[in-house]
Amino acid sequence: MAGSDATNTDAERLDADRREADRLDAEQADVIIIGAGISGIDAAYRIREKNPDLTYLILERRERLGGTWDLFQYPGIRSDSDIFTLSFPWEPWKREEMIADGGHIWQYLADTAHKHGIDDHIRFNTLVQSADWDWTTHTWTLRADRGGTATVYTAGFVVFASGYYDYDEPYVPSFTGLEDFTGEVIHPQHWPRGFDYTGKRVVVIGSGATAVSMIPALTERAAHVTMLQRTPSYMFSVSRVVPPINAIRRMLPARAGAWVARWILALFGSLIWLVSRTAPGLSKRLLRRTASRALPPGYAVDTHFKPPYNPWDQRLCFILDSDLYKAVAAGDVEMVTDHIDHFDRDGIVLASGRRVDADVVITATGLQLQALGGVALSVDGEKVAPNDRFIYRRHMLEDVPNAAWSLGYTNASWTLGADLTARSVADLLAYMRSRGYTYAYPHLGDAHMPEQPAFNLQAGYVLRGADALPRSGTRRPWMLTHSYVRDVLAHRLGDSDRSLVFGRAGTPQSRSA
Repeated sequence: MAGSDATNTDAERLDADRREADRLDAEQADVIIIGAGISGIDAAYRIREKNPDLTYLILERRERLGGTWDLFQYPGIRSDSDIFTLSFPWEPWKREEMIADGGHIWQYLADTAHKHGIDDHIRFNTLVQSADWDWTTHTWTLRADRGGTATVYTAGFVVFASGYYDYDEPYVPSFTGLEDFTGEVIHPQHWPRGFDYTGKRVVVIGSGATAVSMIPALTERAAHVTMLQRTPSYMFSVSRVVPPINAIRRMLPARAGAWVARWILALFGSLIWLVSRTAPGLSKRLLRRTASRALPPGYAVDTHFKPPYNPWDQRLCFILDSDLYKAVAAGDVEMVTDHIDHFDRDGIVLASGRRVDADVVITATGLQLQALGGVALSVDGEKVAPNDRFIYRRHMLEDVPNAAWSLGYTNASWTLGADLTARSVADLLAYMRSRGYTYAYPHLGDAHMPEQPAFNLQAGYVLRGADALPRSGTRRPWMLTHSYVRDVLAHRLGDSDRSLVFGRAGTPQSRSA
């Protein structure tokens, strides 16, 4: 036993020495933000707005900012929610359209980051691999690969603005015979820049948001496009430009107009979700009526556009000015609802026995969920698994100090949730500084907390990746909520819970709201 104790002591000493060396050699900041997409840019602005004296860095794994809007390059990429709730409240969107193209969104993010000096704080080509909290110094040590060079960063607070899906590996089902197919197979997440599909027979597997935005664009150059789906999705047609919204924006100062437009559309989205959940029969009838009116008489609407579930059991798919319906009606797109049996050299053989020939197969089959950007998280060297921890107020993990995860909504624009997180973090940092606290973490303790699914959707990517997400309780503040309006009210009115633990170096832990 004595030998074992000595070995453990030596290991601890070596680990402490290594940590100290890392700190001495590290680039330091008060706050480190991981990810330079919407969430990261927003977090940087909100933190600096509330805490102008704090230093911050943004660590971005890619060569450019933008996150999702730089990664995805497939034809037809656009916002799957209105741009007035997707853009930042503090930097109004200036264009007329309500549904924006991906390229315009990226340019908006780049211009915004430059205007506010945020891009000066970004370290590109920096893939964060691990983050370890040290209770002796109340700091995070982050290990990263920066362009092939091992790099260390330290900070008092970390914001994971890295989204909720795996950037490297999308979800692709295991298709029998795929290796026999002689054409090209592409997942939208890895769309090759400049890929030419002119004059080719294209089959898109999937019926989610990516598929329905991509397919009308593909018809402009492809010889033929087939949308192959296992089950249909609900389609909700929206207009690219909404004149009443733009009239309001012109009547008011830029920020006021953006604020009004943002709230009108946020409330409208909440209303759609509420009606869908409380009156699914009515929602089904309305959605089917829209499809029937846009498609040719006698078209098999119930075969291809009537899902076997209620609206918002999975996300509604926005189609732009009924473009998918119009493409189907014009004969530019063929809908096929069937199961894939296998691939062969020339295409796909379906369970019904029918075959679909293809030159290009696009697997719009979804994402894989991933918490914290895949960063290995630890506290004093002990691994922290996000799925073992309850989530606090949508953005902090149980018993993990000085860390936040930016998470958007499943039933509304991502930015609505990300901005609430950014403001909450900014407020927390200001509170801690005003009282000299060096750490804060949410603590559930021995209180019994029933669980519920973190995401209230039955979509495939959610069901497949449920184990990747933190645990959600059934009551605030330990519940991953899905109501923007209620979350805004909770943020502005404050909360009387005593779940946050605060303290400072050299003093006993204290508990405060």
